[in-house]
Amino acid sequence: MSDKRFRFGVVGSPTTAEQWTTTVRRAAELGYTSVLMPDGLQLPSPFASLAMAATLADIRVGTFVAAAPLRTPRQAAWDAHTLTVLTDGRFDFGIGTGRPGVEQQAAEIGLPFGSGKERRDQVRETLDLLADLDGERRTPIMLAAGGPRALALAAARADIVSIAKDAMTPRAEILRLVQDLRELAGPRADEIELAMNLFAAGTRELPPWTKQASGVSPEELEASDSLMMLRGTPQQMADELERRRDTFGTTYITVNSTYLDDLAPVVQKLTGS
Repeated sequence: MSDKRFRFGVVGSPTTAEQWTTTVRRAAELGYTSVLMPDGLQLPSPFASLAMAATLADIRVGTFVAAAPLRTPRQAAWDAHTLTVLTDGRFDFGIGTGRPGVEQQAAEIGLPFGSGKERRDQVRETLDLLADLDGERRTPIMLAAGGPRALALAAARADIVSIAKDAMTPRAEILRLVQDLRELAGPRADEIELAMNLFAAGTRELPPWTKQASGVSPEELEASDSLMMLRGTPQQMADELERRRDTFGTTYITVNSTYLDDLAPVVQKLTGS
């Protein structure tokens, strides 16, 4: 059994300041380590929102994840370094090449989407520029990676890695990708924290938005063996997370803010908070 400690984050997509304030304060109260925000033009700006969050509670903040095509590398590095300074080191910079829909968003703001290689190069350039700005202070890096080239970049540069696959990806494939990541990382494999995001936790019915997020109906998702689902009693969920830690090495568990309270007993059980 792995002795690596769990930590937990809440992924929020607020539409109002009141909603965001409530989520951040509630997450801190319940023992979550961090609050994170996705990227996209349909949301309030993640960097500004995360700066606000850091003033509301003693909690880490992070992008989950910033889409490289929506900013120039210099702009992204500048914003990330600024948050590291303003939060006194409580910021984790999550960045990736962009999920479906980002191509259209990039066009809306007049930036090129680029090929897969060009977007990976953007991520790499952003990280280089951020390292220059940070100097002796180092911003922790989270990379979303699924393909072989993205995994190689994550193995070389990331502190935290989220395997970027869809909700219906079989467990065996996720395990293979984790093993590939560890092999690519070599001596630093044990230094990489593996993250896993949950669409749902507990026993409540799935909300309609899960179809857009997962690409399948709530019924199909519920009936699947998806790693993005964590169902059952608090004890059953805690046991399952420990099995996942032993199998995949995942210790950083993030959950959609809809299920913040549902996962809270598990957070307290596994962290002692």
